[in-house]
Order: sequence, then structure tokens, then C-alpha cells
Amino acid sequence: MAKRYLGKEQSMCKLIDAVGIVIREKGYKGLTGTNIGKAAGLSKRLIYIYFESVEDLIEIYIRQKDYYAGAAIGFDTLQKSKQNKSFSILIDLLTNQLDQFYKDDELQKIILWQISERSKVMFEVCEERERLGTLFFKLADPEFKDTSVDIRAITGLLVAGIYHMVLHAKSTDSLFCEIDINQPEGLNRIKKAIVDIIGYTYNKAIFERNLKKQN
Repeated sequence: MAKRYLGKEQSMCKLIDAVGIVIREKGYKGLTGTNIGKAAGLSKRLIYIYFESVEDLIEIYIRQKDYYAGAAIGFDTLQKSKQNKSFSILIDLLTNQLDQFYKDDELQKIILWQISERSKVMFEVCEERERLGTLFFKLADPEFKDTSVDIRAITGLLVAGIYHMVLHAKSTDSLFCEIDINQPEGLNRIKKAIVDIIGYTYNKAIFERNLKKQN
């Protein structure tokens, strides 16, 4: 039987997919050219033929997996669907992030890598996240002008809370503040809390603006 040779595009796809396989099986510390080549069933030499380096290949894979990179692409569509209402946009961004992060084991390991070790790849992914934040905050800032509400700090705590609660639940399978987000009821409680916190935040800004008008 003649040996079947893969074309360039097929080989590139297999190598990109192999990054995910290595992350799942060995974690980010196992991301070597040898391990990626073995996972893909290809010579690691092809990494250097089709990509600039192992780091370039990893970056391509991680950019495909990163929630905020994809969300940034669809931000204009989200703005239009929500009629530029930053309250609804923020709820969508954070609840969707919670859903995707909870379901995606590879993304969880990528975030662990992000907070465990400084690297060029992770720095650039974080910069992508900040660009999405800039788009959102530019839209939201007029609603918090001349108020004491710090929407950036509140959003940061919510994002960090999502990461931590999911990673805690997945790694220890234990309760957090007596909530089990491995159960649908627990996950829905966290989603409701996100909506409540955002609601309190926007209502506080409205209250402060109205109070200033009265004075």
C-alpha cells in the first residue's frame, strides 16, 4: 500500500491541533518541538518549514483558543445587536466568557500558563485582551463620567473571579463559598451574581448623576 503524504495545509492543521493535544496531556511545560511533532504524527522538522518557530506555532494555536481575541473580532456586531448599550454588552461578554472557560479544558490550562510564567506569547495575548477592554471602556465611559464608580476595577474583579472559580472547581472538585459550579445550579448562581453586580454598578452611577442634578 502506497504511503499517503499530507499536503502543506493539512500538515499545518495537524501541527496546530497537536499543540492542543500536548497542552491537554502534558501541560504548557511539555510544549516542545519533539512532543508536538509526535502528537501530530509528523516530523518536528516541518514546524520550522511551515512556521517561523515552535513559539510561532504555539502563538497561532493560542490565538485561536483565546476568548477575548475572538470576542474582539465580533465586538462591532455585538455593539449593533445591543444598540451600543454597554450594560448589556458587558453582561454578554462576561457570561459568555464563563460558559466558554468552564467548558474548555485547554483554555483553562492556557490561563494557568498565563499566570504562572512570563512569555512573549502570553504577553501578546494579554495585549489582545486589553485592546478589547479599550473598545468596551470607550463605549461605557460616558455612563460613568463624574461618578465614583470604577468600571475598570469592577470588571477586572469579575474577570479574575470567573477564572479563579472555574480553575478551583476543575482542579479540586470542591465547593467555593458553598457553591458547586460543577453543577448547573451553581453555574447559574454565578451568572446571576455577575448580572446583579453589573446592575448594582450601573444603578449606582445613575443614582450619583441624579443626585448631582438635584444639587
